[in-house]
Amino acid sequence: MSELYPLKFETVLKEKVWGGDALVNRFNKKPYNNNPVGESWEISAISGDQSVISNGFLAGNNIEELIEVYMGDITGDQVYDKFGNEFPLLVKIIEARQDLSIQVHPGDALAKERHNAYGKTEMWFILEAEKGARIYTGLKDGVTRQMYEEAVNDGTLAELLNVENPEPGDTFFTPAGRIHAIGAGTVLAEIQQTSDITYRIFDWNRKSTGSEKRELHTGLALEAVDFRASGKNKIRKYAELNKSVNLVSCEYFNTNILWLGKPVRKEYYNIDSFVIYICTEGEFLIKWDDSSEKVSKGETVLLPAMIKEVTLEPDGEAKLLEVYIE
Repeated sequence: MSELYPLKFETVLKEKVWGGDALVNRFNKKPYNNNPVGESWEISAISGDQSVISNGFLAGNNIEELIEVYMGDITGDQVYDKFGNEFPLLVKIIEARQDLSIQVHPGDALAKERHNAYGKTEMWFILEAEKGARIYTGLKDGVTRQMYEEAVNDGTLAELLNVENPEPGDTFFTPAGRIHAIGAGTVLAEIQQTSDITYRIFDWNRKSTGSEKRELHTGLALEAVDFRASGKNKIRKYAELNKSVNLVSCEYFNTNILWLGKPVRKEYYNIDSFVIYICTEGEFLIKWDDSSEKVSKGETVLLPAMIKEVTLEPDGEAKLLEVYIE
């Protein structure tokens, strides 16, 4: 019988000027007050925002303390050898009631050189999208560095971006260097490298507090932009009943969608990694050994790498994202 168990965490809610109330009303998050919530940090190793375990005998310990003690039993031996006590992924649920800033993230080499940190490659899985909602992702085909610099200077950058209309179930993959912005009317799950480095290029002339416009990082962004990252980016794959369907596979994470209509046994002997479950619809039980843990819509659970067999049993039907490092 394994000592470890599927781990839940206290979510950290981030108030944002562009946020709303969907995470509280429809994704079971507990608000601090009535201010708009833009992000729920589900699993985080970011300094100052490290996730704290909320269930079982390890409750109250943060994720770094957990890995210090259990090492590869939590993350997988190969993952631990590479990242040590730092958990390598950051998982969020985001609601945009307004357009987010147009931004870009550096890759690993540039982030290490400038910030002694990892870069940020990320993906979005669309949970809700209003009619006419937009995702800004990459440049239009043929945009040059000179065209980009001129548009940044005269405030017309948005006109050079590839724009797509998201629908629930769509996926958008954003490698470091690809310019992007989440458009208004969208709720999504974000899976990314553990990095909080964002270069804000244009913020729709929005004010922060008082009358000051929010800080931009156009100089830093210029060398981070991949001008080859252009064109259509929407990934549309359909969930198949009781089967994992791959959405994104890259060196930083592997993400599947799983639609449960009956108990499904999952075995992870062929991967040396933790597994993250993000419940996007319904609820299900994780069963292992002689124990179980209920997971409801909006909840995220970390399955330690040492647990290699579980059964996922839905209450009727459920959908979840299944994330690990391959």
